[in-house]
Amino acid sequence: MKWPWHLAKQPTSNKDAAAESAFSTPLSQPRAPSRKIFPSGLKFFHKSESDAVDVIFVHGLTGDREKTWKTKKAVAPWPQTLLPSHVHNTRILTFGYDAYVSDWQGMVSKNRIGNHSMNLLAAIATYREEDDTNDRPIIFVCHSLGGLVCEDALTTAQQRPENHLKQVLHCTRGIVFLGTPHHGSGLAHWTESLAKAIGVLKQTNPDILAVLKSDSEVLERVQHGFHTMIRSRAQDRLPPIEITCFFEELPLPGIGLVVPAHSATLPGYILIGIRSNHMDMTKFENADDPGFKAVAGELRRWVKALARSENVRLSHVESPHRDRTSGKGVDRTGGHQALQITQGSPQFGSTTVSGGSIFQGNHVGGHGGIF
Repeated sequence: MKWPWHLAKQPTSNKDAAAESAFSTPLSQPRAPSRKIFPSGLKFFHKSESDAVDVIFVHGLTGDREKTWKTKKAVAPWPQTLLPSHVHNTRILTFGYDAYVSDWQGMVSKNRIGNHSMNLLAAIATYREEDDTNDRPIIFVCHSLGGLVCEDALTTAQQRPENHLKQVLHCTRGIVFLGTPHHGSGLAHWTESLAKAIGVLKQTNPDILAVLKSDSEVLERVQHGFHTMIRSRAQDRLPPIEITCFFEELPLPGIGLVVPAHSATLPGYILIGIRSNHMDMTKFENADDPGFKAVAGELRRWVKALARSENVRLSHVESPHRDRTSGKGVDRTGGHQALQITQGSPQFGSTTVSGGSIFQGNHVGGHGGIF
């Protein structure tokens, strides 16, 4: 039945007309909060034809694969502008993932630590397979939560059956931790304070916040898995992983020390302070910055040790043992090349490497090395 429009009540005043017009106008649909596209995955800062080692940067909470490593005045991140001239023969990469607790639109990534670590592991394996560099040594530089992501990625690599994922673990030769909470910290409180400081209601990622509490079972699991993996490398006939921990010396205004020295420490490894707060300890203005000198110095030392060990391995493969009296080549290993490095040799921590090539127990031409 058609509605008798001529019987409808007519507006009796301008006020009624306006009210009726407003009522009859379709209401605009509320906007769904837009989400910014977060830079994720691997991106290179520097590469050259002489690269022999991959250095991979992993940012932390509220970080960014480029901004985390750049001062406000800088035109580019310091791993791109400063590091190549101080640490030679390295391809420098940076990994991005959504580690924001909240953003201006009130949204947050729901990924957990395990998701981020698997993404990191897969991204590295794929990137290196594409250009056939998957035997190249790897050094990680990790800030804050990024250190936990890295640890979990390496533990996952050990547990997975896929060879291309295990290769990432086998090739890992060093990790620089910058303010990584190895024993819990005030990070959970800090992230909540950060959200309040922004001034608007946010959604938070409770999974990530829970990891950062001192009594976190997830943090304990990540740490236990990582330490177990480190100890098992000798049994797996792999070289040790060099580790240096850096901690913040200055508090964040209104919050304090986010990851104090006792939390940033891994027992048995070098601990170095950086005269900055948790957010700025990854940002260096120039090569004279003491923090840059300390970080670059560790990386340079490791890369040089890797270069020396590779030269020893190659020269050993090319030249058999010589008999001192006859000068003839002598095979003393029954088909395998044996090597023992003592004084004046590359040291990995406090371990003098012995066995086949530079790897503990590996035989050149047998199981082979990781280079």
